[in-house]
This record gives sequence, C-alpha cells and structure tokens, in this order.
Amino acid sequence: MIKAVFFDWFNTLAHYYPPREELESQALKELGFDVSPKSISYGLYLGDKHMYEENARRPIRDRSLEEQTKLYAGFHRIILKETGIDATDGQVMQLLTRMFQLNASMKFILFDDVIETLKSLKTQGLKLALLTNLQTEVNTMCRELGIGEYLDFTVTSAEVGADKPQPPIFLKALNLAHVNAAEAIHVGDQYQNDVLGARGVGITPILLDRADYYKEITDCPRIHSLSEVSQFVK
Repeated sequence: MIKAVFFDWFNTLAHYYPPREELESQALKELGFDVSPKSISYGLYLGDKHMYEENARRPIRDRSLEEQTKLYAGFHRIILKETGIDATDGQVMQLLTRMFQLNASMKFILFDDVIETLKSLKTQGLKLALLTNLQTEVNTMCRELGIGEYLDFTVTSAEVGADKPQPPIFLKALNLAHVNAAEAIHVGDQYQNDVLGARGVGITPILLDRADYYKEITDCPRIHSLSEVSQFVK
C-alpha cells in the first residue's frame, strides 16, 4: 500500500519563467542566429541530461571555475548542435556570458497540473514531500507558490550533503515520512537522478515525461502529466 509520494522540483513541479527556450532564442538572435524557441526545446533536454549525468559523476559545484565554465559551454554546444548551428568558440563564450545575464531574470512558476494533483493526493491521506538538489532553502518558495500547505516536508541535497541519485536524500525522506521504501513513490523528470536514485533504495519510481522525450524508457511507469500519479496510489 502506498503511503507517501515524493516529488522532484525542477521540470516536475516547477519550471523557469521566462522559459529558457525564449531566453536562449533571444541570446542567439543577438549573435546573429535566428532560432525559434520551439526548435531549442530538444537541445535543452539533451543539455540538461548531460549536466545531470555530470553532476551525478561529481557535483558541478565542487569543480573548479575552469571546469564549470567548460561544462556550461558544452551545455550550450549541445543546444547549438541540435539547432544546426556551427558556432565558433568565441560565439559559444559570448552566448554563455549573455545567458548568465539573462538567467538572472528567471523565477520559478508551477506547472498547471501541480495544485490539483497535490490537493487530490492529500485528500487521500498520503504523505507528500519535495526532494530536490537545490542548495537553497525551499520552504519559503513553496509557501509563496501556494504548495506549502500540501507538503508534509521538503528535503534538499544541502541538508543531507549529497545530490540525487545518491541514497541519502531518499533515505531521509523515508525517515521523515515514517514509511518503508515499498510504501513510497518518487516522481521526477530525470531518469538517472529520479528513477535510478529512487529505485536504488527500493522506492517505486515514476518518470514524468511531459515532452515525450523518453520513449526508449520501458523499465518504469512513464507519465506525461502529474494528474496521472493518482492511478498508482489506489
């Protein structure tokens, strides 16, 4: 019997506004490349996937400034490759610099299916929690976005000293929820961080694939909206 549902944060409960696709498109146009936001989406997915894999290998924040710069430049190269742009090293660094500037204007907003899903699950008596690799305090943000009342607790990688997919963040959530692994579900958008991480401690993973990019994944439930989570707790 499922007694607790844990959620990832970025691209699961919330996303950036203005959308990163729009900002990347704006920055590229400033460099002379006319690329639509829509055509950038898949490149962003691949870039994110690469960065999460790198972070799982060794936290990016623990690397040198030179290594971090190289990684972020590589992130944008992936996007450029997917949009068919053959940029010079100088243009990539210009893009990187401009995106750091534009990213300062971004804030988190919830996906449209979040509130109703959390409300529905809460009425079923389930323990609900947020598990995130964010290094900052998140409870204030959750209250401001209107989901604090539905969450029993939050766990950040800063609190446990390890990022997903490492076990500590999942084990802390199980402890706080007072449930065993077989009684919990974890929902997230990243296969390595969320699916493999949760499964590694015995929690049932659900992959949230809003854009239908993970077609090759068949070893766990794959959903396209949070509203589908309810079918796994009955």
